[in-house]
Amino acid sequence: MVKAADRAKNPARSSVWLESRAARSGGGPTGLDRARIVGTSIKMLDDEGLAKLSMRKLATELNVTAMSLYWYVDTKDDIIEYAVDTCYGEVDLGAVDAAGDWRERIRVLAQDYRQMLVRHPWMSPCAGQYLNIGPHAIAVGTKIQEAIRDTGLPISRQPSAMSAVFQFVYGYGTIEGQFGRVAQQAGMSQDAFYADSIKAFREDEQFMGALDGMTEILDERASHGSVDEIWDRDFDYALDVLIAGIEVMVERSRTEQASDA
Repeated sequence: MVKAADRAKNPARSSVWLESRAARSGGGPTGLDRARIVGTSIKMLDDEGLAKLSMRKLATELNVTAMSLYWYVDTKDDIIEYAVDTCYGEVDLGAVDAAGDWRERIRVLAQDYRQMLVRHPWMSPCAGQYLNIGPHAIAVGTKIQEAIRDTGLPISRQPSAMSAVFQFVYGYGTIEGQFGRVAQQAGMSQDAFYADSIKAFREDEQFMGALDGMTEILDERASHGSVDEIWDRDFDYALDVLIAGIEVMVERSRTEQASDA
C-alpha cells in the first residue's frame, strides 16, 4: 500500500498513474470494482464537493467496509485522480475530429471542457493539485495540441496560445460552476439568485457611488434573458475574440518570416 507520507517525500512523482500497484492476493469483495468505486465517488463529489469525500462515507454509499476499498485503491487521492480522468473522458473526441478546421476543433474542445467543469465543480481545484496524466486527460491534451499546431503558429508560440484559450476556459468554467453550486446551496435557481444578488448590490448605499460606471452594463446584461443565456453568449464571444487573436498572430508570424527571408 502506498502511504500519503511516502508520496510527500517525492511530490513530483506523486500520482496514481506513476506507481506500480502490487496485486492483492485472493479476491476482492463481490460486486465491487474500481469502476464502481470511481463512479460512486464522482456522484458524491458532484453532490457534496471535495471536502465531504472520505473513504468511510464512500464505503457506506457502496454498502461495503472501508477496508474493502483498499483492494482497488491505496488512498483517497487515488480515487480523486481516477475520478478526474474519468471526467476528462466526457469530452467528445469524436466530435472534435469531425469538427473540421482548427477553429471549429478549438470551439468543440473549449465547449466540452467548459461544460465538464460546470457539471463537476470539484474538478477545478484538482487541476493544479494532480498531474492529470491519466489516459483520458492525455487524449484531450493531445487533441488540444493538434488543434493549436494546425493554426500555423510557430512551435515556440503554441504553448502560449494553448494557455490563452484553455486557461480562459478553465477560469470561465470554474466561475460558472461555482456560481451554480452557490445558487443550488441557497435553494434558488441561478436566475433568482443572480437577480436577488444584483438587486441587493444596487440598493446598498455603500455601493451607490461605485455603480456610476456600471449601471449601463448591468442593465445590458439584464436585458439578455436567463443567466444560462448570458453564460453562453459571453463565452461564445470571448472564444471568438481569442480565435481571432490567434489568426492575427499567425499572420504576423508569416509577415515576420517573409521579411527575414
